[in-house]
Amino acid sequence: MGLFDKLRGELVDIIEWVDDSQHTLVWRFPRYHNQIKNGAQLIVRPGQLAVFVHRGELADVFEPGHYELRTDNLPIFSTLAGWAHGFDSPFKAEVYFVRTSQITDLKWGTPNPIMMRDADFGPIRLRAFGTYTLKAIDPKILLKELVGTDSEFDADEVTELLRGIINSSFADMLGEQKIAALDLAAHYTEMGGSLKAVVNERIDDEYGLEVTNMMIVNVSLPEAVEKALDTRTSMGVIGDMNKFQAYQMGNAMQAAAENPGGGGASDGMGLGMGFAMANRFMGGAGNPMAGGPAPAPGHAASPPPPPQQAFHVAVDGQTQGPFTPQQIAQGVSSGQVSPTTLVWTAGMDGWKAASQVPQLAAAFAQAPPPPPPPIG
Repeated sequence: MGLFDKLRGELVDIIEWVDDSQHTLVWRFPRYHNQIKNGAQLIVRPGQLAVFVHRGELADVFEPGHYELRTDNLPIFSTLAGWAHGFDSPFKAEVYFVRTSQITDLKWGTPNPIMMRDADFGPIRLRAFGTYTLKAIDPKILLKELVGTDSEFDADEVTELLRGIINSSFADMLGEQKIAALDLAAHYTEMGGSLKAVVNERIDDEYGLEVTNMMIVNVSLPEAVEKALDTRTSMGVIGDMNKFQAYQMGNAMQAAAENPGGGGASDGMGLGMGFAMANRFMGGAGNPMAGGPAPAPGHAASPPPPPQQAFHVAVDGQTQGPFTPQQIAQGVSSGQVSPTTLVWTAGMDGWKAASQVPQLAAAFAQAPPPPPPPIG
């Protein structure tokens, strides 16, 4: 390299910023002694601004473009005397590149639940989270208030500050709009726009930043409230609870009948469900234990019928019941009570076979014989 090429290398620089991080807000161009040579090339790409700081003061701001820095287009170079100082100019400047394009996929969320008063649930706690995008709109305010002398300033360094502002603004907005908790999901877009406006009022003039998009992804209720809502929804889907219970018991009885080798547990379960079904279908006036309909207004209630005996049934060493004679008769008809099934009621000196109890013997006399074997 000749002397002229060496001198030209000292005099001409290319000042530019190629950022691959996508999350850096401000980056300071590294220069030895911060010196800017006469004739240096400044390249500012789209989505960037270049800010010159001279002797601690903010100087010129360059928008996207290609510039040749000379003493006639920069005030700080007007008295450049680099030749007299061996190309080490005493006029030094720092160059900061500021990203003006949007930084996307930034997240926010409520670290603690937000208390609000709801018309349906009363006092309730809510959690929320979402995403937002950020950009710099005033590089001078940004450098003064947040960057200072940092050589590199990332969006992560300001996200904690912004999360606090967003959470505070979100709590204020919930209190002002008073949207019911069950209606929040229908207002996410509207609430996101309102939240963005409130946040920008607090950060644009103070920090030189702007939130360009604010999204509310989810507002969640406490887990206990969500479970209660799921239960309430399930009950609404089921509809008639009596019909649903009858359907469930019918399926369980069929499953018990299809598993005759299930043992004592399945036998007892089938017997209990059979009696429950009998009690349900014999309800009303035909079932003395279920109670009859209420008397009509203006008419005296008829005296209740005398209570019937209630029998207990022994199944695999366990007592089930009490059951009325009508219910046991249903069990005899369904084959779940046999003549040797042990029963007991008040006044008996011990357990006896059902066929030996006078109140129940008639049910076995009316029981049909077993069906004949299939032909062929």
